[in-house]
Amino acid sequence: MTRALKRDRAVTVTVVRDVETLFEVMSVRTLVYVGEQNCPYREEFDGNDLAGATHLLVRIGKEPVGTMRIRWFADFAKIERVAIRPSHRSGEASAALVKTALELAARKGYRRVLGHIQTRLLKYWMRTAKVRVRDGRPAFKFSDFDYVEIERDLEPPANAISGDTPAMVLLRPEGDWDRPGVLERPAARGRSR
Repeated sequence: MTRALKRDRAVTVTVVRDVETLFEVMSVRTLVYVGEQNCPYREEFDGNDLAGATHLLVRIGKEPVGTMRIRWFADFAKIERVAIRPSHRSGEASAALVKTALELAARKGYRRVLGHIQTRLLKYWMRTAKVRVRDGRPAFKFSDFDYVEIERDLEPPANAISGDTPAMVLLRPEGDWDRPGVLERPAARGRSR
């Protein structure tokens, strides 16, 4: 998925599909969490980055300015590790990132998104992502910050990915299900083994 906003400051959000882009994600997270928030390295890089996770990267022009990790569970998607560099916290980059994440989760057929957010950011998340605080769930603390659990219901679109989606669509790159993928090109050669 790519989203472009305002031509004079092109903001794009992409699904991370290669190691170089993953390095950009890790660089932004290191700047924000390890550098700015003094989060211990082992707490920030917790072993979940390569296990059932999708990373999104937001750029302004060619510069990486923000990121988010989404982990996929049986009946919900979980937004995690949202990081925006301080010089780009005007809202445009983070709003594009959140919107893309919610659209991606809905397109994958998810009906609910959860998140753990710093309490100080609750009003922003309620306004931007239309989330609510989860009932009956206590606030908690880690890495020296107070957190609250949030959730939002999603309505999957008519073209949501499901078990009935054509096989070749399921083989396409994450979030890029509307364009033929690399595996569809050899099929056009007309050869079969």
